[in-house]
Amino acid sequence: MDNYEYTELLKTLNTKVENIAQVVKPYSLKNRLDEINSLENDPDFWQDISKAGVIAKEKSKINSMLDKFNSAKQAVDDAKDLYELANSENDTETIQSLFDDAQNLQDHIINLEIVMLLSGDDDSKNAIVSIHPGAGGTESNDWASMLYRMYLRFCEREGFKVETLDFQEGDEAGLKDVSFIVKGENAYGYLKAENGIHRLVRTSPFDSAGRRHTSFSSVMVSPEIDDDIEINIDEKDLKIDTYRASGAGGQHVNKTESAIRITHVPTGIVVQCQNDRSQHKNRATAMKMLKSRLYELELIKQQEASTSVEKSEIGWGHQIRSYVLFPYQQVKDNRSGQAYSQTDAILDGDIKKMIEGVLISQKSI
Repeated sequence: MDNYEYTELLKTLNTKVENIAQVVKPYSLKNRLDEINSLENDPDFWQDISKAGVIAKEKSKINSMLDKFNSAKQAVDDAKDLYELANSENDTETIQSLFDDAQNLQDHIINLEIVMLLSGDDDSKNAIVSIHPGAGGTESNDWASMLYRMYLRFCEREGFKVETLDFQEGDEAGLKDVSFIVKGENAYGYLKAENGIHRLVRTSPFDSAGRRHTSFSSVMVSPEIDDDIEINIDEKDLKIDTYRASGAGGQHVNKTESAIRITHVPTGIVVQCQNDRSQHKNRATAMKMLKSRLYELELIKQQEASTSVEKSEIGWGHQIRSYVLFPYQQVKDNRSGQAYSQTDAILDGDIKKMIEGVLISQKSI
């Protein structure tokens, strides 16, 4: 990097910060904080615990946004001032140090952009994720299992907590179906980028002839809805089945029909839960999953989305991302257009930058 490139970089980053400021509106946020502080000083404010909790959550979100914006803005301002001072004093050592730190400065602004892109009403919520293999039997079941492991490793890297709601093992390998809830800051904001069809190309470990196979699995992600959001469901529209839980869980769950499957007939949405020994608790969890799916479906309609995972065929032409392991190694996202060669790392859960690339491409600031 030379002086010209660094000067242009500072101009670009400064413009980004100014554009972000127009979206963040820091002065408006500060005014809202003053209002909240005023409310909290009123003794009657704490009489309504539910309302106080909502406002406390809003205050925390505003503080976090302001801290991150001010930190990024200060980093660019400091770099600009230090660069001008070093240039005036011909301090080549400091200038070189700024050049060396240029990537960190860019990452700081990119992180702020991501924060902005995750500032939607639902982004901060927990995420309910379901993975369904496409046609292809064992091959697709195994691919669904690989995706499940990838998301578990991603959640582990990000400090998210995962609770499995339903797990149906494959007949020979992999899984037939899995649903789980991811709990953590911006869990839905990140994982919503995974909503779609995922395609795998590889030499099949289940094919003795070593031929190349293509497999598909769908990933569906919904925000866990808050209790204060009302989703009206007519009981007549529901088909409820009970079955014996499969997989790990002890003798008790396998002897009783504690697992619940609920089909919402008008939309065709199916949810199921078997993570608890209590049929009553599984039903309550399944109903929450259904409400989250219906809520997401309504959001899609409002956004005038032309397609959704529920209506898409799990096969050719519908994939959002391709994972090619043979004859070459590459993961390419069809939305961002970005390709990555670190296939092993990605399948081991290193997908944050890939997700952020999707978020930025879908809504540039």
